[in-house]
Amino acid sequence: MKENKKAIIYQLMPRWFTNCKEKCTPNGTIRQNGVGKFNDIDETKLRLIKSLGATHVWYTGIIEHATATDYSRYGIKPCDSHVVKGRAGSPYAIRDYYDVCPDLAVKVTNRMAEFESLVDRTHKTGLKVIIDFVPNHVARQYESDVKPDGVKDLGEGDNPMMFFEPNNNFYYITGQEFAPHHVELGSYREFPARATGNDCYTASPGRDDWYETIKLNYGIDPWNGSTHFNPVPSTWHKMLDILKFWTSKGVDGFRCDMAHMVPVAFWHWAIKQIKEINPTLIFIAEIYDVSLYHSYIYDGGFDYLYDKVTLYDSLRGILCEGWSASNLTKCWQMVEGISKHMLNFLENHDEQRIASPQFCGDPFKAMPALVVSATISSCPFMLYAGQELGETAADAEGYSGLDGRTTIFDYWSVPSLRRWNQGKLKVSQRKLRSLYRTILRLCNSEKTLSRGDFFDLMYVNQDTLDIHHQYAYLRHCDSEMTLIVANFGDQELRSRIRIPQHALDCARMPHATYTCQNLLTSEKTEIKLTSDTLLPIHVESHSAILLHFKQNPDE
Repeated sequence: MKENKKAIIYQLMPRWFTNCKEKCTPNGTIRQNGVGKFNDIDETKLRLIKSLGATHVWYTGIIEHATATDYSRYGIKPCDSHVVKGRAGSPYAIRDYYDVCPDLAVKVTNRMAEFESLVDRTHKTGLKVIIDFVPNHVARQYESDVKPDGVKDLGEGDNPMMFFEPNNNFYYITGQEFAPHHVELGSYREFPARATGNDCYTASPGRDDWYETIKLNYGIDPWNGSTHFNPVPSTWHKMLDILKFWTSKGVDGFRCDMAHMVPVAFWHWAIKQIKEINPTLIFIAEIYDVSLYHSYIYDGGFDYLYDKVTLYDSLRGILCEGWSASNLTKCWQMVEGISKHMLNFLENHDEQRIASPQFCGDPFKAMPALVVSATISSCPFMLYAGQELGETAADAEGYSGLDGRTTIFDYWSVPSLRRWNQGKLKVSQRKLRSLYRTILRLCNSEKTLSRGDFFDLMYVNQDTLDIHHQYAYLRHCDSEMTLIVANFGDQELRSRIRIPQHALDCARMPHATYTCQNLLTSEKTEIKLTSDTLLPIHVESHSAILLHFKQNPDE
């Protein structure tokens, strides 16, 4: 983003976001379990999302993907259910890059117009739209039935007699039939087999592989690692055309699935061209290799990268596995200089729900992690629909078992969101949502949090804090400062925080009397800051404080 506003991204799956079916059947059909629609996400719901502090909505599962539901009467060829995971299918097994999921339309024949109306409604509410771009793999039965004139399908024109050929879109396991282990294929046949999406270059992927997908070829020979980028490979041109198509629909950003499995050279080539069309459009990389961070930002052109393997993993370790809070210092050090390009989160569709027994069990225990994740830098923060309501993901929905996640494979209704849609939230859910609303709105109402610099206070507070359970830092901007203290421990914290002279110099805050406001309670007091100040603090267990300092006008 070019503006001085911190992006707050609200991820939701239209498939279940507004589905209010009371009792769903595991492995149930769309008729049995119902499904949410584009049209159900109305302006009222969008305003409520915005009221949380959201600036963007990431609509997950928009592009048409493989499904066991038969839409042949609408001219959409049916998929073989043996190469579909779940009844609804994975939104990351794209079937047609030029179409939207027919499940989500009230009138299937009007499905694209209904999506376009959702984009318009979202924009009118003051929110921006992000959708998925899935560049690494497609469904095994990929075929576009609505592609624009002159566009060739992925795989069209390939030479299937070659394992690797620079202008092939797929990798072919020549002479072998597709035969995944422990997967019943029924009547489905694929010869020659094509490599599977998770870089599985055999004809026999396992059930835990992404066997329902085919790996795309960007001009890299996987046997020797050689690159063949000149002339520009066919796959590059086809994927750029897809990005241009969705850019023309008015979306404001792409969350790029498994971006690190696609060569950075492609991203450099493609993102530059898309930003010539819309310079404000953002690209978010799902990436899990820290060694690639700098390259995907500065060479690839990504605006933001998932910060999972540093901040998310550390916060989860502190909450669930007894990790020391001192690990948080290492987190910001690992992304120093690029922190504004990170994307922080505590939940998404791949991760377990905070309130699930497999994670925290109690969503309120994650409050210190929420505060740290949302305020440690000016980078975007993302939350997953239902997170703010304490969704427990306590159902075994079908293909997805009892795993602490909300299914992406099955038709289902999410209990917490069902109550929200019906206006029947429990007292605890209203309280949790209010906390999220307060914290996330602060991220943009306070300039220290939206664009301020960071200063770690732990090195001077080894004697005042329990470094294994507490973490303290400053955010400062334009001679204003916010002190954040997170208490992950079971005991309340009553102590004094040392703010060194170096921190005051960095914040350009002279020795003076300041109004100190607790941003979570609005309580105010006057504090005189000097190089010897030991600031008294009180933080409840599993909680945090945000103290904002602003110099009194008469000082």
